[in-house]
Amino acid sequence: MQEIELKFLIPPARLKGLMRQAKVKSSQDIHMAAHYYDTPEQDLAQAGIGLRIRQEGDAWVQTIKAGGDAIATRLEHNTILDNEHVQAMLDTDELMPDLILYEDTAIAPALADFKLKKLVKKLTRQYVTDVQRTTRLVDDDSSKESSTNEDNSEENRSKKSSTIEVAYDIGQIIHGNDDSQCQDIHEIEFELVSGELDFLFATAKTWCKRYKLCLSTVTKAERGGLLIKGENYSPAVCADLKQLNVDQDSSMPAFVRAVVHNCLLQILPNSSAIAAGSQDNEHVLQLRISLRRLHIVLKAFKKFSDQLNTEWHSILKQTATLLGDYRELAYLATTIETHLRQHGAPSLDWTADVERIKVKPIDAVRANDFQLTLLELIQFTMSDPSAEPQASTLAIDKLPKILAKKHIKLLKAEQDFDDLETDDLEADHAERDSSVSDDLDCNPLYNVRRHLKDLRYLSEFAAPLYSKKKSKRWLKRLIKAQKSLGQYQDHKNYQQYYQQKSLTDSNALYGAGWFAANLKNDRKRLQKRLARIQDRPTFW
Repeated sequence: MQEIELKFLIPPARLKGLMRQAKVKSSQDIHMAAHYYDTPEQDLAQAGIGLRIRQEGDAWVQTIKAGGDAIATRLEHNTILDNEHVQAMLDTDELMPDLILYEDTAIAPALADFKLKKLVKKLTRQYVTDVQRTTRLVDDDSSKESSTNEDNSEENRSKKSSTIEVAYDIGQIIHGNDDSQCQDIHEIEFELVSGELDFLFATAKTWCKRYKLCLSTVTKAERGGLLIKGENYSPAVCADLKQLNVDQDSSMPAFVRAVVHNCLLQILPNSSAIAAGSQDNEHVLQLRISLRRLHIVLKAFKKFSDQLNTEWHSILKQTATLLGDYRELAYLATTIETHLRQHGAPSLDWTADVERIKVKPIDAVRANDFQLTLLELIQFTMSDPSAEPQASTLAIDKLPKILAKKHIKLLKAEQDFDDLETDDLEADHAERDSSVSDDLDCNPLYNVRRHLKDLRYLSEFAAPLYSKKKSKRWLKRLIKAQKSLGQYQDHKNYQQYYQQKSLTDSNALYGAGWFAANLKNDRKRLQKRLARIQDRPTFW
């Protein structure tokens, strides 16, 4: 079957209040001890599969989970095992899952790449979880009210059965071979039992507002795998366009949902890591990039869905701004500073500068309005595109006009940029947020960067609908130009940072001179790559 659930991390300050809400008279407590299995090479984990045998009260259940077709869905297959057989295996320390159970089931395709007999021989217990779970059912009160009315339409009857299960978990993940290695679990899940998907999201949003919950895509299986490897967080996730499910028959509303879904596949893992405490610059960078991709999509395609909320724009922009402000200075203080020292630069301490930034990435990501926006975006991707007014409009018929307009704007911005001398391009501090700002239209450098990013990301989303050969050539030119432009802009910003720092520390003059010397070559490289976009045939 396919489960639909949303999982959240709980801020420590909100634990007591949430526990009071979870532990009501109708709630149930159950102790769950689970054994998770994989190969020594973590083959199942790499395929997005979790395999466990778990004691749930008096029963033993074997469960396998794999990715579903939406962000909040997972394929799941549960089998109740014979207690005596399980106990016999436990007595000899030979408790192992039976993979033959999954032949001819809905989960079988997830295991298609494995030879099950060989896989079984390689499986070992990787880690265990010891969890106390409190569950309660929540029904849709509005459905109960509608059942008392005389209107007994099919629509009302379908709403009467909306129920979700709220599950609060507290416990530990323990290393399978060393019980001194463990991690605490404090999370809450909302799973749709029956009825309307909207009720699941409405309930989750209510709890999210009340207890400041943070969405997490990290499963217990993933956390166990990290524990085995001695890591706290999964690596940063880059955009993966192979997971973009569109074709020439995609309607425009369906296309928009698929593209937003693709953006969320990059946003959610990175935001989950940051919300959990990661300070990795790469998580911050990839989250910022993914927010920019999504922002471009929402602006470019706002006419093609009535369900796109205009308030999402400002929240995404604000979050990206806060991430950018912190990431740029933190990256300079670590990576850039180390690079300059290797070339003989005197030492500089940027600690105080970084600490002066009031809003850190974890604060920006945990912000309630950002978390609620993520929930609404997930809900949008799971909504029915056929209900939209433009459901009969094909994406392939609308995209050429959108891409052509972006192309013309980029060419105009390139011309304005080329008309200026290098000395005239003085970027102020506001330009450091050029990835999300909309009020710097008078700045040629900003305009080139904005329109280049717009065209690059929209071209990537549209490419599957057109010639692979032509779109690949086109994207290669755009990506190279964007990389050169990013380097040019970054060097200008770093030069300004060091120039400003030199007012209080003369050691910073080395860095200011270093980046100033690189700008001329950066500009030549940029102009060369921008020229390759002009007068070249497009793919649409």
